[in-house]
Amino acid sequence: MTKSLFRAAAAATVAAALIGLSTPASAQSDVQVAWNVGVVSDYVFRGFSQTGEDPAIQGGVDLTSGAFYAGAWASNVDFGDDTDAEIDVYGGYRTEAGGFALDFGVIGYLYAGEPDGADYNYAEFKAAASRAVGPATFGAAVYYSPDFFGVDDEATYAEVNAAFSPADKWTISGAVGKQWLNVTDDYTTWNAGVGYALTDKIGVDVRYYDTDVDGVPGAEDRVVGAIKLAF
Repeated sequence: MTKSLFRAAAAATVAAALIGLSTPASAQSDVQVAWNVGVVSDYVFRGFSQTGEDPAIQGGVDLTSGAFYAGAWASNVDFGDDTDAEIDVYGGYRTEAGGFALDFGVIGYLYAGEPDGADYNYAEFKAAASRAVGPATFGAAVYYSPDFFGVDDEATYAEVNAAFSPADKWTISGAVGKQWLNVTDDYTTWNAGVGYALTDKIGVDVRYYDTDVDGVPGAEDRVVGAIKLAF
């Protein structure tokens, strides 16, 4: 499948999910809508800065109906060219089995202002599982793209993560992930941080990011602060 056809298929999948959630009058009362907006001192994705190590304003909307969900999210980006925003659209299905929370979905990453021939837009399939053990939650996720960002084609990202709540309103969390790429070099990334709920709608997070990539400024270790409002 060519990249343009794959993007169209992914977009159609998410659009169908959004239409399915929002159209039927009989189901509208079952749809839950949640909005979020936030500011981060640096938008870091899998260990790499997406904003030239500058701050970002981000926001999104999530629609949930039973086990199905869909949504969209956006952030400013800076790749040193005319690209100025990332817009993600996604949809999926969440369920439980054997005490594990399961999440299966597809995500489309779209870039506003993408230069001609840049080939930034792509889609990924996601499978994730997590389990709560007392005040802790342990999880793992795998993402697969048949036609990835830039020069890379097939790409797989796998991650293990954990979160722990030592006290009311506090959360300590971290993750370790591996990105496999078929053209550029594979790499490992990790992060760890502390979050605090200022209110039931406002939270702050301070997080350390790093990778095993050498000599690339956007992949060097850094501490990122974030504040997010959910409503």
